[in-house]
Amino acid sequence: MSDKLLYENPLNTRYASREMQENFGDEKRFRLWRKLWIALAESEMELGLPVTKAQIDDMKAHATDIDYERAEEYEREVRHDVMAHVKAFGDAAKSAEPIIHLGATSCFVDCNSELIIMRDGLEIILRKLVNVMDKLKKFALQYKNLPTLGFTHLQPAQLTTVGKRATLWLQDLMLDYENLQSLLSCFRLRGVKGTTGTQASFLDLFDGDAKKVKELEKRVVKKLGCEKVYGVTGQTYPRKFDYNVLCVLSQIAQSAYKFSNDIRILQNMKEVEEPFEKSQIGSSAMAYKRNPMRSERMGSLCRYMVSLPLNSAITASTQWFERTLDDSANRRIVNAQAFLTVDAILNIYLNVSENLVVYDKVIAKHVAAELPFMATENIIMECVKAGGSRQELHEHIRRLSMEAGNNVKREGKENNLLELVTKDEAFRAVWDRLDEILDARKFVGRAPEQTEEFIRNEIDPILQKYVAWLGEAGSVNV
Repeated sequence: MSDKLLYENPLNTRYASREMQENFGDEKRFRLWRKLWIALAESEMELGLPVTKAQIDDMKAHATDIDYERAEEYEREVRHDVMAHVKAFGDAAKSAEPIIHLGATSCFVDCNSELIIMRDGLEIILRKLVNVMDKLKKFALQYKNLPTLGFTHLQPAQLTTVGKRATLWLQDLMLDYENLQSLLSCFRLRGVKGTTGTQASFLDLFDGDAKKVKELEKRVVKKLGCEKVYGVTGQTYPRKFDYNVLCVLSQIAQSAYKFSNDIRILQNMKEVEEPFEKSQIGSSAMAYKRNPMRSERMGSLCRYMVSLPLNSAITASTQWFERTLDDSANRRIVNAQAFLTVDAILNIYLNVSENLVVYDKVIAKHVAAELPFMATENIIMECVKAGGSRQELHEHIRRLSMEAGNNVKREGKENNLLELVTKDEAFRAVWDRLDEILDARKFVGRAPEQTEEFIRNEIDPILQKYVAWLGEAGSVNV
């Protein structure tokens, strides 16, 4: 049968990186299961249970040679994925077969491995996030002084600078970084808790010695490179953790969504453009078009990601007592796809942010079309300084502004307010100073300084922590 007859997840075939796909792949998951079984058996041996070094060595010798066909045969027979892999591991490490999974429940390997996979996924996301921040930092500094129209309600407002606007995108990512760091700082494993979280099976194995049960958990967790465990659990780790993870991933998607929409609007205005390759086709019909496909793809993926936390919220709120299995199939899909989606979003974000094209002459043209209206107060003030009446000047400039506005909107012509000003004797005092008064750089406030201060005080300290990670390039697969 041709593979083309079957549905394939586009997150794998088109969007997400191989790195993230492998992080959620079966090979990593099932190797983690074996690592967990080895850590458990080794710790049980160290604390006096009848487990031998030879059995541990046998398990270690077969830690990675997983017979997937055998495991799948067992699963079809027993309808239980963990027990299928226990049996397959036992077939490979025959001497250890009697002690594999000793005292444990399925969620010992399932939950702990899932938590490790999500932690590793968050670290991949973190690396890509700080790389995007680094690229936006460079862009912001490069264009910190370039005046551009600011918009409120998508209507021209006071001027800002291209670089200052980029700090708004950057600050969104900084807030996401802080939330991601907070999540990682609270990371815990489920630990060694037994079937309903009471550790009863392990207490029985150690003949009621609670100290050894507690030490067992500490040793297993340490062998896995972690320190913290949940103090109490049912059979699973709290599913609220999944919700917290997806909320952080959603926040990253929200930030990227805003960026992608801003770029799409700016590209429509021909001010800023995402990269467009030499042989790229914008439209199958309209050969001249340069569609912002990267930003549109980013927004499309972001929309999907923003919808996912609700799914996890429902899962967390419908857990019955110590555990219910109706979360399992759902979580296999939702958690992995959330990570793959944000990975894909950040790949595109990296590609766009490091290759943005700025058309400064178009920006200047748009500024020039609106600046005369914004400068009316300045013109009035300068004429008052020369002895004019503020009230009379205000009425003059109001009438001229209405005439110029009519010229633009009804006649489709250029803004001729300055021409009208130079013909009105009331403004003779500034006729020879209009270019100076209308210098766009005087209308951006502290935008350049704010850009520098924000990056120096808030962004640079973050990027300095990850200097070894910086320099990663983004890619668009298809």
